[in-house]
Amino acid sequence: MMSPMTALAAERPYVIVLGIAQDGGRPQAGCHRDCCAPSQPERHPACLAIVDPHSGQRWLIDATPALPAQLRMLDGITGPAEKIIDGVFLTHAHIGHYTGLVHLGREAMAVDHVPVWCGGRLRELICDHDPWRRLVEHGHVTVHPDDAVALTDDITVRAIPVPHRDEISDTVAYVISGPERSVLWLPDIDSWEAWDDAGTHLEDVLATVDIAWIDATFWDDNELDRDMSLIPHPRALATLTRLGSSRPDLLDRVRFVHLNHTNPLLDLMSPQTHTTEATGARVAAQGDVEHI
Repeated sequence: MMSPMTALAAERPYVIVLGIAQDGGRPQAGCHRDCCAPSQPERHPACLAIVDPHSGQRWLIDATPALPAQLRMLDGITGPAEKIIDGVFLTHAHIGHYTGLVHLGREAMAVDHVPVWCGGRLRELICDHDPWRRLVEHGHVTVHPDDAVALTDDITVRAIPVPHRDEISDTVAYVISGPERSVLWLPDIDSWEAWDDAGTHLEDVLATVDIAWIDATFWDDNELDRDMSLIPHPRALATLTRLGSSRPDLLDRVRFVHLNHTNPLLDLMSPQTHTTEATGARVAAQGDVEHI
């Protein structure tokens, strides 16, 4: 990881982690436990920015409910840009990943024809259903397929389908490739085994990128006081165990993200965080910068 100033000085494209939490962020609404106490630092829902310092362009992966704060964070790292945002890639239609689009409309930012890339079912949702279709009708966004997108001559973004609870839309991860490095942004998936069954293997994908931010919503199956089998996500401990057995050489590419407010990985001093770091993997940090 580079410091923000190192990334800027290098004048190479880079990505910035603008949020690491699950959809509800931290503190999560209605939570009065220690994990959401006022003394705990705020964590925004998972979001990644892509920055091209040559053109001054900036794109987001996912539009979260914390979009205003995340754009302010982005300005603090890159400096204010001529355009507030040059485009948005959406992974899927759960609340932490697309509902921030409301800030693009006439009641707030009133942006002009900002490109939004997403899968087919999510395009239909945005184009055909209120309040999202108003963004299209009023010219605030234009909606495009999430096929391989060339943002500049040396930055491309490619969608990879992932199995997730697709009640409303399909779900994808994104590989962002720059002139020197590639990174993976995969905040939500039901399980690595479901991906195996679909013909894609975590280890194969990790081997093609330099850094991979991947779903670690929960540490293990004992985190909530309810039936966690109803909330499919790969448990972070299981991911470490799998990679430790199959490809331990890939663990240092892993950054755990999309952490539920209950996840002990949000505590940098927890035994679970120490266990993670001992393998070579890391917990994502808000404000992380990596060049691509």
